[in-house]
Amino acid sequence: MKTYFRLLSFAKPIEKFAIPYIIYTLLSVVFSSIAYPLLIPLLNTLFASKGAAVAVGVRPHMFLDVTGWFKYYMSFFIKQQGQWGALKYICILIIITMFIGNFFRYLSARTMENLRLHTLLNLRRTVFDNVMDMHLGFFNNQRKGDIISKIASDVQVVQFSVTATLQVIFRDPAQMIVFMILLFLTSVKLTLWSLLVVPVSAFIISKIVKKLKSQATAAQQTYGNMISNLDEALSGVKIIKAFNATDYIKARFDRENTRYSKILRSMAKRQQAASPVSETLAITMVSAIVMYGGYLILNNKSDLNGGQFIEYIIIFSQLMRPAKSISDSFSNIHNGIAAGERVLALIDEKPAIVDRPNAMPVIAFDDSIEFDHVYFAYEDRIVLDDVSLKVPKGKTVALVGPSGGGKSTLMDLIPRFIEPKSGQILFDGKNIQKVKADSLRSLMGIVNQESILFNDTIFNNIAFGKTDATIEQVEAAARIANAHNFILEAENGYQTNIGDRGTKLSGGQRQRICIARAVLNNPPIMLLDEATSALDTESEKLVQDALNNLMKNRTSLIIAHRLSTIQNADIIVVLENGKIVEQGDHHQLIGNNGLYRRLIEMQTFNAD
Repeated sequence: MKTYFRLLSFAKPIEKFAIPYIIYTLLSVVFSSIAYPLLIPLLNTLFASKGAAVAVGVRPHMFLDVTGWFKYYMSFFIKQQGQWGALKYICILIIITMFIGNFFRYLSARTMENLRLHTLLNLRRTVFDNVMDMHLGFFNNQRKGDIISKIASDVQVVQFSVTATLQVIFRDPAQMIVFMILLFLTSVKLTLWSLLVVPVSAFIISKIVKKLKSQATAAQQTYGNMISNLDEALSGVKIIKAFNATDYIKARFDRENTRYSKILRSMAKRQQAASPVSETLAITMVSAIVMYGGYLILNNKSDLNGGQFIEYIIIFSQLMRPAKSISDSFSNIHNGIAAGERVLALIDEKPAIVDRPNAMPVIAFDDSIEFDHVYFAYEDRIVLDDVSLKVPKGKTVALVGPSGGGKSTLMDLIPRFIEPKSGQILFDGKNIQKVKADSLRSLMGIVNQESILFNDTIFNNIAFGKTDATIEQVEAAARIANAHNFILEAENGYQTNIGDRGTKLSGGQRQRICIARAVLNNPPIMLLDEATSALDTESEKLVQDALNNLMKNRTSLIIAHRLSTIQNADIIVVLENGKIVEQGDHHQLIGNNGLYRRLIEMQTFNAD
């Protein structure tokens, strides 16, 4: 129940939907149920002997005895209008009441649909917002397909579960209560006897749907694995074909697909058994009542006449409809609760890196970035060990060293993508953990080795995150990045769509778009992580020229493995096994005849 009430909280303000739904449902139940008591005078009118005298009915003693008052006034109407007039009147009245009942039923369904969509909107927004707020380390430990499955599929299941549960809690019981009242008003003895078989039906249905929740959980987990496999297959299709691994990938996907199908088949077997079983039980119960009631009437042991008995059977058959709906809803509820637990688990995840309550924003970079005895490790693997480094304003600092030395980790610490285990990083003398992360990152431009672009236009990719950017500003940034000319040659210029992850562009073009994106914000600090390593010689020169334009009058921290990129840096920091082993400019480090010189000679600078 705790899971259900948490899911229901996403429907707030629920009273906006619940109050109209309750009103419409009650009116629908009342008007739809009124038609059934009208069946008695209808049947009595049809089967009355031709020309028989019609006696005036007995005046009811209870004010709320709707059926009694109707019969009382109906007897006057039949006496005055005759059987044909009474028949027309009753038929018209049944049509009117059923029309009004179904109209309110439509309004209640519309209200429930609005509640369902409102819940879906709030729940999916909350899940996605929380995922986007998570620290980068969270995504390293999660399967992307599982996250997609929770946001897309599980949330969809939850929304139907919430609305189905509300119907089970209110609409169906309300209908059952009204029908039970009508049954008791018609025959107390017959109704008490019929209630003896209802618990048997409920017990059988509960046994059928008992295992649905555990199966639903397994199905959703398997679906997440299948989506992960699909995402990896589509993302790595070139490698798959290059290594002739198509059959392996097909088999891996097919294993999850087959497992998912087996679970769904097992669930469907139980879900689909619930409805036929409940219908069979309903027919059995109705048949038993017909036999018992018929026995009473035939042996003059009941005060029911033929019309009343037929009415009783009709009402009892209608009682089974909400009962069947309740039994069918249990399967959806189990699915929804299982999916809800997965969704809530994602919502309950807390980012490891958050702003402190008293964190202050920074609006400018005036002096330096300083690493003060910084230590960082991934579980048992030490990545940075007692690193102290100062990056003065306006200087270009290059990080070099063997792969695994800690270069990328050191750079990721500056925008607080990760945080040190001990030591501190000072931004103009302030510990960055006391600074608002958004304001800190707004002062930085980042260009990675991998060109991360979006399936959108060139303009929107350059102006990414800057909704007020003008075409003039975007063009100016593209010129600095040496991208303006090839953009103009594209089919629609700046409005050309670049495809999924920029696949319509070459590697050098994608990287220059990324540089233009970094230039547009005009940040005082640039972080460049192997920005040219994946490019051919011609593209590298164009990108390097763009980077040189980018770094003018800015503080830059760069990771590179090519001499042309770092030899003009003001400070070169050599990292090995998480420690700074050398530091100085190019000429000083060459003269030291240490690790830097050996790396230069080997030309094997690699990024982490």
